[in-house]
Amino acid sequence: MDAVSPDSIGRFLTVHDASEILNISSDEVLDLVRSSELPAIRVGSPRRWRIERVVLEDFIAGKYEETRRMGLWREVAGASVADLSDGWGLAALPRH
Repeated sequence: MDAVSPDSIGRFLTVHDASEILNISSDEVLDLVRSSELPAIRVGSPRRWRIERVVLEDFIAGKYEETRRMGLWREVAGASVADLSDGWGLAALPRH
């Protein structure tokens, strides 16, 4: 199946379109929508979920930011006090 390109689709994506872009199952996309993690609207008859393309792009950007922050958190959690104090310029402070 061909990849979904921004030029080949309109403003709104189907659950199937979003699943192809995210490379996950349609059921997983529905789980994200139903949990409100991925905002979507229901339109048409029968009422089908639609995800605005910019909302999906923001969701993806948010996941990258979440991953970046988790990486920083793990880095800090694994650092020693000396590592952290040197990084903040605290090593030069007088010790009492």
